[in-house]
Amino acid sequence: MRIGIVLLPQDRWSEASRRWRRAEEYGFDHAWTYDHLAWQSLVDEPWLATVPLLAAAAGVTERIPLGTWVSHPNYRHPVPFAKDVMGLDDVTGGRLLLGLGAGGTGWDADVLGERLTPRQRTERFVEFVDLMDRLLTQPVTDWSGEHYTAVGARMHPGCLQQPRVPFVVAANGPRAMAVAARHGQGWATYGGAVDDDGASPARAQERWWELLAGTVERFEQALVKAGREPGSIRRYLNIDAAPVFSLESLEVLREGVERAAGLGFTDVVVHWPRAEGVYAGREEVLEQAAAELDALRGLSGGGAPPTPRRPSR
Repeated sequence: MRIGIVLLPQDRWSEASRRWRRAEEYGFDHAWTYDHLAWQSLVDEPWLATVPLLAAAAGVTERIPLGTWVSHPNYRHPVPFAKDVMGLDDVTGGRLLLGLGAGGTGWDADVLGERLTPRQRTERFVEFVDLMDRLLTQPVTDWSGEHYTAVGARMHPGCLQQPRVPFVVAANGPRAMAVAARHGQGWATYGGAVDDDGASPARAQERWWELLAGTVERFEQALVKAGREPGSIRRYLNIDAAPVFSLESLEVLREGVERAAGLGFTDVVVHWPRAEGVYAGREEVLEQAAAELDALRGLSGGGAPPTPRRPSR
């Protein structure tokens, strides 16, 4: 089991740099940030750009993989974004992980004035990932699709990581799962939404795990259909999508990691505690978790699937 952490892009770099350094010093296995223009309940709070943030984080860290949790086509075009990805892979020295998802509804989806049905959003996502894969694995790409066009798109000198930056594809529905099974070096999920039926937090938490088990079963079916071996792809769980925040206490985190391992997840991702609102918690619990990382990793009994080859420097 590997444990990753998300740092929301809300702080000025003078403050954020300290946290990115600490994420590596604490020993987390990967560190991520959201790729949005603004996000949900924090839409009117400070929110900074993803690509320059990860480039800056690369400069204050040395070993920890850095990633987007997750990038999506709501406001990104594959051609310029592939250039950004290639550049980040270079700046990080081959430490970049590229989280990709379809993108949700809301502010990010509406800001450019484009309204898509759920079916159109999924179809665009399928093409987005197909084209990103093509762009990052060959020097020149021509593409004429339903949603995107590329004419002689050049990607010299290419990615440091070969054959390209690893894709961690977020997927809950069948078509997105097929994309993850086809292109992903990792699959990411938040489980499923738990209906607010007045249940206690403990019952809502249990219901979330029950729904997650079904999601895992559907993904395994997608792997079989794609002809992929189960151990050929890492499985990332956004454990903070559960009704109870993972860093509410060390006990909650331990239970979550153990249950995730039991469902076959190779990686869990937690969030740096915020002072209030979403992901509200105490940094003292984060420090306790950091001190227990080796023990948390040991809660998994299985071996890890292979990861893409890292370049020599």
